[in-house]
Amino acid sequence: MNIIVCIKQVPAKDAPLSIAGNWIKESDIGFEMNEPDSYALEEALRLKEKHGGEVIALSMGPERAKLTIKEALAKGADRGIHISDDNFAQLDPLGSAKALAAAIKKEKVDLVLTGLQSDDHGFGQTGVLIAALSGLPHATIIMQIEVAGDKMKLKRELEAGWFQHIECPLPAVLSIQSGINKVRYATLKGIMAAKKKEIATITRESLGIQHEPTQKIERIYVPAKTKKTEFLTGTAKEVATMLVEKLKFEARVI
Repeated sequence: MNIIVCIKQVPAKDAPLSIAGNWIKESDIGFEMNEPDSYALEEALRLKEKHGGEVIALSMGPERAKLTIKEALAKGADRGIHISDDNFAQLDPLGSAKALAAAIKKEKVDLVLTGLQSDDHGFGQTGVLIAALSGLPHATIIMQIEVAGDKMKLKRELEAGWFQHIECPLPAVLSIQSGINKVRYATLKGIMAAKKKEIATITRESLGIQHEPTQKIERIYVPAKTKKTEFLTGTAKEVATMLVEKLKFEARVI
């Protein structure tokens, strides 16, 4: 089966971030593959190993985004597609999804995988929007995929420890839950092989996508740190009950 995996390049977790207008200053920081997308890539590689076909890594962004595609190729993806766009960070989720969906439409694939959300914006909308724009069935928070013919049996994670088991036809778009698998490292052999693999570059403009943003980020700021003291009054039992409630629902430590 042929699979496209949408991977995003995001600021590294340990990067010293500084704010520049309505985004961060990118000139002095490192970048890496979005962690939720790495689980989607691993799941695609496992499906390929089991059912054959090819895995295509698709990413959008400036020239540096090719490094993330090369990482995917080193881990086992067969080829890459880079949608070149220097203003990628200013796109809203719908604008990004339109460009990705247009590129996906040019390929004949059975499955499109995305991570659940990105580590920078965290909107969690890309997979759903790609499916809607492509007219394909879609399921989110996927924990398990079993392919049988032209259908899939899927396990979805719900709230409070519940799971849902559904069937979904192919082709389809799935958003993969983080932790579904153990992500592999790129081997030396894989890194060397990646140098010979194709990365096709297309511009976002060449896809014919016209889009007026439907949402925008007005301001980014560092949250103000405050201290607060609260006295709990009542009987010992009442105070203990209130304390447990606050630790559970406000502090979220139990």
